[in-house]
Amino acid sequence: MDEPHRRWVFPLWSRWSDGVWLFVAIALFGGLDVVVYAGVNPPTTGWAGPHAALALQLSVDLSLLFLARFPTAVGCWVLAVAAIMAVSDGFAPGLVTSVGPAAHASVPFATPAIIISLVRLLDRRRALVLTGLLAALGSRFWAPGWATTPFGLLNTVVPALGVLYIDARRQLVASLRERAERAEREQRLLADQARAAERRRLAEEMHDVVTHRLSLMVLHAGALGTISADPTVRSSAEDIRQAGTQALNELRELVGVLREGEEGTAGATAEPTVPDPETLVDEAHRVGERIDYAVHGDPAGISPTVRRTVFRVVQESLTNARKHAPGAPVTVAVDYRGDGVSVRVGTGPASRAPDPVLAGSGSGLGLLGLEQRVELVGGTLRAGPRPDGGFAVDAILPAYVPTRGDALHDQGGRRR
Repeated sequence: MDEPHRRWVFPLWSRWSDGVWLFVAIALFGGLDVVVYAGVNPPTTGWAGPHAALALQLSVDLSLLFLARFPTAVGCWVLAVAAIMAVSDGFAPGLVTSVGPAAHASVPFATPAIIISLVRLLDRRRALVLTGLLAALGSRFWAPGWATTPFGLLNTVVPALGVLYIDARRQLVASLRERAERAEREQRLLADQARAAERRRLAEEMHDVVTHRLSLMVLHAGALGTISADPTVRSSAEDIRQAGTQALNELRELVGVLREGEEGTAGATAEPTVPDPETLVDEAHRVGERIDYAVHGDPAGISPTVRRTVFRVVQESLTNARKHAPGAPVTVAVDYRGDGVSVRVGTGPASRAPDPVLAGSGSGLGLLGLEQRVELVGGTLRAGPRPDGGFAVDAILPAYVPTRGDALHDQGGRRR
C-alpha cells in the first residue's frame, strides 16, 4: 500500500536526488530569467503585458519538473516557445521579446539543460530532430547575425554534441574494456590449454618411460626370487618386487591425476585410496631400521587430502633419515584430533657414515616441496636439527580441506 502511495506523491522522478537537482536547476534558471528580464532587459510593450517574456521563460523553467517523465512534451514546449520568440522578434517586436535588449536571447536560457536531457532520454532520431529544429530557430538562419546566431548554436548544437561525445566515449571505453576482458579470458584459455598439453606430455612420458623401467625392475626381482636358492636373496628380491609394484600403483594414480584435467571428471569416477603411514613403518622394519611408531586418535574424521599429506610427511622424513642418518633410531608420532593432525618425526644421531651414493641422490628440494604441500592444505611445517645431533620434522595440519576429491569421501557431516 505504501509503494503506490509513494508513486502517486512523486510521479515525476524515481529518486529523491533527481527531484532535488531539478528544483536546483529551476531555481538557477528562474533566478537568471528574473535578473535578465526584470532587471536588465526593458519590459515588453505588446498586448501580452510588460512581463510576457519573463512568463514564457519561467514556463520553460517549470517544465523541467516534467522532463524526466515527459521528455518529448517538454521538448515540444521549448520548441514552441522558441518559435513564439522567433515570430515575435521578426513580426511583432516587443510582444514577447524586448526591443533593444541589453542581453538578447534567441532561445530560453534553460534550453541547454533540456537538450542534454533529451539526447540522454529519447531515442536518437527524435532527440536530433528536436535539437535541429531548436538550432534552426535559435540561430535565425533566415536572418543570421552576431547577436543571435552564435548564441543559438551555443545553446543548442554544442550541448547535444557534448552529450553525444561523452556517450560515444563511454561506449568506446566499455568496448575496450570488453575487448580487454575477452583477450584476458582467451589468454587464460590458452594458458589452460598449454598446461593441459604439458600435463598430457608428462603423463605420457611417465607412463611410457618410468612405468616401463619399473615393470622391468619388478620382473627381474621376481625372476631373481624364483631362480635363487639363497633365502636371504629371495626375501630381498620379494621386497624389491613388492616395492616396485607399489611404486607402479602410485605412478598409475599420479598419471591419472595428470590426465584428469584433460579428461574432465573421468578421473573422479575411481575413488583414490588413502595410504596409511604404518605401511612405511612396516617396510622400514623389514629392512632392519629401528622405528618407534605411535598413533593416537581416529583418522576417520580427517579429510583424505590431509591424510595423504600426513603420509607424505612421514614418507619424506623416513627417506631423509635413511639417506643422512643411517642406523639412527627414529620416532614417528601421529596424533589425530578433532581439529586437525600433528605429525612429528625425529631421528637421533647417525651411527655410521651415510652412503655417498644414496645421500647424493635426489634433488635436495624434498623438504621444500613438502613444506609447500603442507601449506597447500592450510598447515605448517618446521624442520631442523636437534640439540642431540639428530633431526626433527614437525607438521600441524587441519582436519579438513574442502577439495573436489574430498567430496567423494565426505558423507556430509563436515560440510554442513
